[in-house]
Amino acid sequence: MALSLAAMAPAGRQLLDPRARRRNAMIGKVHVARKALNLDEDDYRQILMQETGHDSAKHCTEQQLERVLGRFEALGWKPLPKATGKGVAQNPTARKARALWISLYHLGAVRSRDEKALEAFAKRQMGCERLAWMKQSEGFKLIEALKKMAEKEGWAQLDAKGNNLSVLKLNEGLCDAILAKLVKIGEARPDWTLNTAAWRLCGIELGAEGPMGAEAYQTLAQQLGAKLRDAGGAA
Repeated sequence: MALSLAAMAPAGRQLLDPRARRRNAMIGKVHVARKALNLDEDDYRQILMQETGHDSAKHCTEQQLERVLGRFEALGWKPLPKATGKGVAQNPTARKARALWISLYHLGAVRSRDEKALEAFAKRQMGCERLAWMKQSEGFKLIEALKKMAEKEGWAQLDAKGNNLSVLKLNEGLCDAILAKLVKIGEARPDWTLNTAAWRLCGIELGAEGPMGAEAYQTLAQQLGAKLRDAGGAA
């Protein structure tokens, strides 16, 4: 009788499908972030319970692990860009495109926030294999394409007079756009303000520690985006 590859593998080294490998990699990132933040056992377990309802990362789904990583980012952990053979582009246009792409992920407009997903999108738009190789004119086209996608998803990039919005207003508008999607799929009530949704869905009291800044809205966007994905309202 023919044996499967998994059965032939040595004990403890069974072959994993891509989804299992991805989940295991995320669990590894959770532990790296925990160590970087110097969280003790009690604080770590409390965060897991708050975000996933589990007290161990090994019991969490990919979406739940993503939410935990988002919480760690909100606490100050900075994940390193995924390494590639030729490095990750760090020019101003690439950084702006990356920030827009991650925001579109929170908005549920794209399936993955991964650098490779952004570069695949850039290749379709401009024919350029890597962001590091972009010309200035190509970078402008990429940013405009991402902004157009944002507008289509309900996230305004300009004010009523056609002027560029501040970073603060852009991040606040992103949260409003995610809330609108949550309302559309029945996860939030139409009469909820952003303050109400932040408290009811994420346990965040807006302005509790002073005026809201752009980073605070980014944190809220991560949390609301996770709720949107959990509810099946993302791409």
